[in-house]
Amino acid sequence: MGFIRLVVFGFLALSVVYLSISLYSLSVRREKLEKAWAEDNPTSTDIVARDAFVAEGIAAYNTSYRPKLIGLVYVVPTVVVATIIYITNTN
Repeated sequence: MGFIRLVVFGFLALSVVYLSISLYSLSVRREKLEKAWAEDNPTSTDIVARDAFVAEGIAAYNTSYRPKLIGLVYVVPTVVVATIIYITNTN
């Protein structure tokens, strides 16, 4: 029963961490895209073009490897805990 509780609460905690990291990374990327637009077009006031530029950059970001690496938030702690449990039970 304790193991099931560990798995459920661990998954919930890792999900909160994953969402936090994902949202932070996405907001940082969006900010960089907006700054790049402002540097490339200092006199432009075309909000639609800027939003299209940012949307295209976010789409490229979503297909890159970085969002997939954030998924390691689930893998690494699970492997560490499983290894600790295995070592503890075999000794």
